[in-house]
Amino acid sequence: MIERIVRLTFIPEKQDDFLDLFWSSCDAIRAMEGCLELRLLRDIKYPNQFTTHSRWESEASLQAYRNSELFRETWAKTKVMFAARPEAWSYEHVTETD
Repeated sequence: MIERIVRLTFIPEKQDDFLDLFWSSCDAIRAMEGCLELRLLRDIKYPNQFTTHSRWESEASLQAYRNSELFRETWAKTKVMFAARPEAWSYEHVTETD
């Protein structure tokens, strides 16, 4: 299983536009083969900073999403709203939870 964390900082005036885009895209992302979960978090101190947290069955399923038309279209609309370069991390599970 892969955990993907992406931190996104938006131009303050664009954060509502981003939220609209996220809500209009999240069901399609969650429906992608191999997507187990997708969450959106907002920083308490910096409300224009968001983090997406997604879980994928495998790195191959994450890469299939990243190579999809859905990702390309959504990313093209998202990246024009950035105030800073996004940061992304992918993790694999080392331990299981109870």
